[in-house]
Amino acid sequence: MTHMRYALILLLAGCAQLPPRTAPESVRYLPASYEMLPGWGAARHAASLQAFLAGCPHPALARACETAPAVPAGDDAAARRYFESTFDVYALQSPEGADTGLVTGYYEPLIAGSRTPSAVNRVPIHGVPDDLKQLVPYYTRGEIDARGAAFPAPVIAWVADPVELFFLHVQGSGLVSLPDGERIRVGFADTNDHPYRSVGRFLIERGELTLEQASMQGIKLWAAANPRKLPEVLAHNARYVFFRELASAGGPIGALGAPLTAEYSMAVDRRFVPLGAPVYLATTYPLSAQPLERLMAAQDVGAAIRGVARADFFWGSGEQAGIQAGRMRQQGRMWLLWPRGAALPGGG
Repeated sequence: MTHMRYALILLLAGCAQLPPRTAPESVRYLPASYEMLPGWGAARHAASLQAFLAGCPHPALARACETAPAVPAGDDAAARRYFESTFDVYALQSPEGADTGLVTGYYEPLIAGSRTPSAVNRVPIHGVPDDLKQLVPYYTRGEIDARGAAFPAPVIAWVADPVELFFLHVQGSGLVSLPDGERIRVGFADTNDHPYRSVGRFLIERGELTLEQASMQGIKLWAAANPRKLPEVLAHNARYVFFRELASAGGPIGALGAPLTAEYSMAVDRRFVPLGAPVYLATTYPLSAQPLERLMAAQDVGAAIRGVARADFFWGSGEQAGIQAGRMRQQGRMWLLWPRGAALPGGG
């Protein structure tokens, strides 16, 4: 989405453990084996293969992409043999020896809106303003929101809830449901280049929410109960996303320019994980000890996704996906699958 997209980020709440703001600048790729991957034998490899095939841009992955279509569709055993015969496995570890990291979730919001303003839909989804690259620094979120419809930028659609629009900015793309039943997809086009700052962290620091309450759902409940305080809180995140209208067919578009696959695509820190690569993820479902172990496609990035084993799990579109994404703040481990015989990323 492109993730931006800049991309998406569901550090909605600032991510629960309030992680360090800096990330290691290097990674260790430790040789591993498929037997070391928890749940590898039971995973749905055919679904992973389809997600992987949605985007194969990295030159080192070209040969792997060429041979993958020969695998029978829907055949988990054949897909597993393909991965095992094509890729070597490397555990991801920081220089300090850490092999676990934070796994958050993101999704594609579905928001009710209209093409024209109305008494209900009064909050604009802005396209890219003409003066975006001419004025530096550009207007902050608070300055843009204060001008509302008078802000000199194209308007793609209008929505009712500024909080839903805020989370559309956080996610980087979404669907707008029009009164006639039509849906339009909007995606990341550009930003005002201000840094992202977590409103969840801000609310925790001010004593408005506890750490446990600072999920997407918790922030929405707080906003509904505190409308007068809301503009100041939203303005804390000065970063503002401008959108473009996308083709409505298919899924949201990730940083590779390809549609994301629900529950099989994720955002990563591209300094350590090349976009397009298969990555095995071992974590748990939100608010649960149930294992969530599968081969993912690294197809997106995010401004808050920083770190060797840092991941943002794409849950899909709509309300249920949003609930899962908003709750997800798990610890997880990651293994990079890299073509046999190819030099490791960054010469590692």
